[in-house]
Amino acid sequence: MIRWAERGYEDEEIYSILSEPVREWFKREFDTFTPPQRYAVLEIHKGENVLISSPTGSGKTLSAFLSAINELILLGKEGKLEDKIYVLYVSPLRALNNDIKRNLEGPLAEIQEVAKELGYDLPEIRVGIRTSDTSSYQKSKMVKKPPHILITTPESLAIALNAPKFGERLKTVKYVIIDEVHALAENKRGSHLALSIERLQEMAENEFIRIGLSATIHPLEEVAKFVFGFNDDGTPRPGLIVDVSFAKQTEIKVESVVEDLIYTDAGTLSDALYNRLVELIREHRTTLIFTNTRSGAERVAFNLKKRFPEFEGLIEAHHSSLSREVRLDVEGKLKRGELGAVVSSTSLELGLDIGTIDLVILIGSPKSVNRALQRIGRAGHRLHDVSKGVILALDRDDLVEVTVLAHNARNRRLDRVRIPKNPLDVLVQHIVGMALYKVWEVEEAYRLVRRAYPFHELPFEDFMSILKYLSGGYEGLEDRKVYAKIWMEDGKFGRRGKMTRAIYYMNVGTIPDEAKIRVYTMDKQIIGTVEEEFAERLMPGDIFVLAGRTYEFIKSRGNRIYVVPREGAKPTIPAWFSEMLPLSFDLALDVQRFRGEVKGLLNNKRAKSLLMKKYGIDERAAKAIIAYFREQERYSTVPDDETVLVEEVEKEKVYEYFFHTLIGRRANDALSRAFAYAVGRWKGVNVGIALNDNGFLLRVPKEARLSETEIRELFQLEDLREILKRALDNTELLKRRFRHVANRGFLILRRYVGRKKRLGRQQVIAVSLLKVLKEHYPDFPLLREVYREIMEDKMDVEKAELFLSWVREGKIKVVFERNELPSPFAFNLEAIGSSDVVLMEDRREMIKALHRKIMAMIGEASWRRMKMEESSEDGYLLL
Repeated sequence: MIRWAERGYEDEEIYSILSEPVREWFKREFDTFTPPQRYAVLEIHKGENVLISSPTGSGKTLSAFLSAINELILLGKEGKLEDKIYVLYVSPLRALNNDIKRNLEGPLAEIQEVAKELGYDLPEIRVGIRTSDTSSYQKSKMVKKPPHILITTPESLAIALNAPKFGERLKTVKYVIIDEVHALAENKRGSHLALSIERLQEMAENEFIRIGLSATIHPLEEVAKFVFGFNDDGTPRPGLIVDVSFAKQTEIKVESVVEDLIYTDAGTLSDALYNRLVELIREHRTTLIFTNTRSGAERVAFNLKKRFPEFEGLIEAHHSSLSREVRLDVEGKLKRGELGAVVSSTSLELGLDIGTIDLVILIGSPKSVNRALQRIGRAGHRLHDVSKGVILALDRDDLVEVTVLAHNARNRRLDRVRIPKNPLDVLVQHIVGMALYKVWEVEEAYRLVRRAYPFHELPFEDFMSILKYLSGGYEGLEDRKVYAKIWMEDGKFGRRGKMTRAIYYMNVGTIPDEAKIRVYTMDKQIIGTVEEEFAERLMPGDIFVLAGRTYEFIKSRGNRIYVVPREGAKPTIPAWFSEMLPLSFDLALDVQRFRGEVKGLLNNKRAKSLLMKKYGIDERAAKAIIAYFREQERYSTVPDDETVLVEEVEKEKVYEYFFHTLIGRRANDALSRAFAYAVGRWKGVNVGIALNDNGFLLRVPKEARLSETEIRELFQLEDLREILKRALDNTELLKRRFRHVANRGFLILRRYVGRKKRLGRQQVIAVSLLKVLKEHYPDFPLLREVYREIMEDKMDVEKAELFLSWVREGKIKVVFERNELPSPFAFNLEAIGSSDVVLMEDRREMIKALHRKIMAMIGEASWRRMKMEESSEDGYLLL
């Protein structure tokens, strides 16, 4: 049974289980135990599985290691410490592994010194790292003399399990510590690791203790099941949840950088942003600034240095596109206190040891409460420090979103984490790995797989379809150079062929190779490159900006896309689209409720002070929000948790339909594609799509105008998944995601016989295989997996279905309006659908022009009434 820790132990109780040198060392180093240590150390000592959720700097890593170190010291003291691995520590970050090794070796050396003072010698406790950076020489040394504590990554563990000699060394493990669980659970790396841990347990001499370490995450019961796994009878393995995620105080402020988020031009907005950043940087010793994109991190760091020469050498950028050397250099300077500020995208969210941060600034919404708390939790590295965070809003939708987000963060209302279910490409790798280890009974292997949380509900037919594929059961694939990797007969399976081990070693892992897609004109002139994530959004006819010019996407081949110049055409896909973080569904629903709440306050003279008091925002922000909602109400309808607004706007050659479905971009991606596909089928036309977290826009030619009845029929669509599946046919998204799944599922090998296959070549093979499988084997497991991955992991078809069910049940009513111009809440969607953020000024100018027209249409009388309402509080008007 999974239990919640209810009792924190007293210092003396914990000291009573520690050996003399460990106890003495701890007393010298620390005043007392931190909350995670009080709840966890004794329970781990008793042999309990434990999940610890607590903020950075709360001592959770030492909570995990202290019992194990204590046991190793006791064994050493008694002369019973053997040359074997006792502790396995797994982290998704190689850089974090170096930190951990350093942070373990220091205390271990200090404990040995204390032991000497107490009159006895302790043997050395060895700490080793095994990752892709570890040399063959070091690995062979580890086989002969293994470290007592082994530090590794999920990928290196999967390889180590099948290393003939080193795999034997892993059988003695007694403690398994999984760090940064929040960064693993939501993706296929976590699914992969969960199966590796179950395979390790099958090999191990005894049941080991599982310890999971996580930052703020919810729901902890599900995450605990992910860490602990399941018994064969289907019950979760027992264990303890230690939730001290709120042990540190957090202080979060929301600011609008200018008085007027509409009429301030881009230049003035930029000046205000950088001036505010500099004020905050000067007031604090070390500031960590988060942007939501890598390009944004570069731009902010560059501008701060350019505008304020005093910061030359004191401000750096840190993100995943930088080389490892540059990142390590920045981390080192940060740790030594040599930098005033670091600008990051997502790379510093994880628990790297970066020294003391005094303030965290978020530019724009981080899109999820959990992410906001993880980022702001980097400030105030020690437990008694307050984690201080400032969120700067740059437009009105952003301001509304971060107001709700900060309120939820203060009240610890967290977003639910979503753990992938049954990723079949990951399962392929482990079946091959298992076959390399021994001959398996099919039932025995199936039982093992279902002990891992992501595969706990795996249907037996899906398991058998993987065995069928790997044993060559799909005829005709050999002609495509897809060969069997296992044999299967009489209810058993095992390894087939000498090359299988090499294939496994060279191709294991879940992170796809990142591709730069080259862009060519139809006459084969190269223009430049785009990210693969951007390319997978493209559909024939899409217009985008590259190197300051506009091009129309025609087709792709391998890792090339072909375009024709379209001077003056309006872009349909913004360049930054691929990097945007999606708004979490839970937070989206809370923003809907907030809309309803503000709508109810619009005629209340105390609206501003009520918002300021409840949501902790300043006067400037409260005024901006009220003005925004008043404009929307005067012109149209305020969509909220009980109303979805659909607007029709007539343009010169097209009709635009704005769907105010505030359910987050992932669910909107699924809904908009399905709706666009249905409209395309009804009318026989191509439908343009633009989307964001707050809704989506469909654009149809004049002759394909939709009636109100047809709009309402869209919300009654049955079998959204099937429609979406058909909508994905022949898309770049399907072609490129299929290559990723085919790589993970060993259908297309990235590396073979020591040679790496070019990505462009892999993509060509993927497209031709996709065609063959769809035609001949529509139920092929990896084909089903690519649709599952796109619909469930990349998009959120489940939440889109849930939203439609609310409309069908009458919980949400659809309001349809024909408007001359899009309403204020639709401005950002209109801007996405019409212009490109490369030209940020264009976007702001467009919103400004729309706003002027709307204000003119609301009319002079209304304008005066709004002015009076606002001045009844303080004579202020945001127009």
